[in-house]
Amino acid sequence: MELSIKAAHPAGGYKKIFETCGELNEPIPAIVVGVIPEWLSGSLLRLGPGLFEVGAEPFYHLFDGQALMHKFDLKNGHVTYYRKFVKTDAYVRAMTEKRVVITEFGTAAYPDPCKNIFSRFFTYFKGIEVTDNCLVNVYPVGEDFYACTETNYITKVDPDTLETLKKVDLCDYLSVNGVTAHPHIESDGTVYNLGNCFGKNMSLAYNIVKIPPTQKDKSDPIAKSKVLVQIPSSERFKPSYVHSFGMTENYFVFVETPIKINLLKFLTAWSIWGTNYMDCFESNETMGTWFHLAMKDPAKYIEHKFRTSAFNLFHHINSYEDDGFIVVDLCTWKGHEFVYNYLYLANLRENWEEVKKAAMRAPQPEVRRYILPIDKQGKNLISLPYTTATAVMRSDGTIWLEPEVLFSGPRQAFEFPQINYSKFSGKNYSYAYGLGLNHFIPDRICKLNVKTKETWVWQEPDSYPSEPIFVQTPDSVEEDDGVLLSIVVNPGADQRPGYLLILNARDLTEIARAEVEVIIPVTFHGIAKTKP
Repeated sequence: MELSIKAAHPAGGYKKIFETCGELNEPIPAIVVGVIPEWLSGSLLRLGPGLFEVGAEPFYHLFDGQALMHKFDLKNGHVTYYRKFVKTDAYVRAMTEKRVVITEFGTAAYPDPCKNIFSRFFTYFKGIEVTDNCLVNVYPVGEDFYACTETNYITKVDPDTLETLKKVDLCDYLSVNGVTAHPHIESDGTVYNLGNCFGKNMSLAYNIVKIPPTQKDKSDPIAKSKVLVQIPSSERFKPSYVHSFGMTENYFVFVETPIKINLLKFLTAWSIWGTNYMDCFESNETMGTWFHLAMKDPAKYIEHKFRTSAFNLFHHINSYEDDGFIVVDLCTWKGHEFVYNYLYLANLRENWEEVKKAAMRAPQPEVRRYILPIDKQGKNLISLPYTTATAVMRSDGTIWLEPEVLFSGPRQAFEFPQINYSKFSGKNYSYAYGLGLNHFIPDRICKLNVKTKETWVWQEPDSYPSEPIFVQTPDSVEEDDGVLLSIVVNPGADQRPGYLLILNARDLTEIARAEVEVIIPVTFHGIAKTKP
């Protein structure tokens, strides 16, 4: 099937996934249609916004709503669903004061109107209060699980009860201003992540950090975190926005895009009434995009200057080494305008024709393969037989990269990519799974063969899925032996509008679904915590 099959949403059912919902007091049973594989046991944990306003004060951006954690439990063919708000400082204080207390990505918090002018002034004078609203992802560190956003705060949660356990400030252990919500995790449990920091002479840099696996003495692995290697910034006071990075067996890949955070604006923003994070982004219209490489062991930065044209990047699909080259597969958005400008809730809640008009103006999505030669010389530096991507040494010593396009459909994005991570992360692979965004509205699940460009699609009318998580079959032989798990919402359904969908990863045919009597708002990322 073609990935870019057209679907329209004139009924506007998608608006329902951007609406506030309540917690559940206890897990609720799901009605299973089909037969869940006997071996599939454990839980799907996901995070996203669940509270889109506090009292009369709305949150304005998709990344502002307060973090809601979702869990589908699968056991002996039975399924339950549960959800709880993460009790972050941002959430607890908002609930207590019945207003937005901590500035979020696109929503500014104003001082307490009950305070007099002097105490309001001193509140500002104390400086930036960074949000801990961990609505983006959840990942394991040692034997613990942490919900995260992109700031320096991560929140320890109980994956069974969904209780909030502890707020952790990574600045207590590492020299970083924040880290991505997409760490890489090795089979032994070692965690790698990336964040910006102040390097030498107060100039900016990016640090790759390492958190060791579970300790024999049961001590907290985060306390033993360290910076592995530092990557220089293209601009002294303006780090690029970074949402994820690549990792192969021996290298880290960091893509520095032209979407910049103006740090001076950021540091002064909190003294300006009504400023938020989105106000501090700007585009560098001349730098294009830079690729950086660093070695893992021994950890060191590689001085190659890889350059290409401007694009936005949020999600790496996979990277691997092949015969002196590094293959990097990415979900890109063309140009230097920031895609997040189009993700205000007012835009996403528009009627379908308006949603389409906005997406026409936005940067266009494309799945691309870039190939970085590690030590080759010559005109086109790439000699891999299976790609049309090029790398050309220029007279100024930079290496200009042109991609091979793996998938491109007008206003049809292959996003929130997943792979058979446990077996193929950092290795030569064939299959990527993704969420299909139709003019930014999630309305299909996709599979892409990155070698042949063949595509498969699961789609149903007025149904809005989430990022598909791959779970491999025990004793699997083929790369795509397994299932995909996705939370789907069909707001117009007469009953049970939310469900866990289980697809065969081979061909995206449905195996089973587990339906519940509640609507489930949009979720971003999560993990399958399976039991052997």
